[in-house]
Amino acid sequence: MTDNKKIRFSDTHQWISPHSEDVATIGISDYAQESLGDIVFIDTPSIGDKFKAGEQCGVIESVKTASDLFMPVDGEVVALNELLSDQPELVNEAPHEVWILKLKVSDASQIDTLKSEAQYVTFVSQD
Repeated sequence: MTDNKKIRFSDTHQWISPHSEDVATIGISDYAQESLGDIVFIDTPSIGDKFKAGEQCGVIESVKTASDLFMPVDGEVVALNELLSDQPELVNEAPHEVWILKLKVSDASQIDTLKSEAQYVTFVSQD
């Protein structure tokens, strides 16, 4: 669990946290990293790429499998966590602190439609 009250979760196990008025950070949930196992590679989009909510925007590879990364809201990629190109395992160590990308959010109200942490915990416990 995190202490960030603004963090929201998608059904595809990404988290999003508003960083400023129109920029948010995105990563994967603890549940997702645990399901994947040891992460060995993260294929991210490029800065400037634009996505709609629900679109595939990357791939996370682990020793067990590969899983698509989906955009939780509409927006444009404005930053990538460069540390992850050499140290993708950082996501395993602190999934709710280690971000994968930053997004200039097109419509901030989309964030409010995602699950709160409590709702997400209930959602994954039904798996």
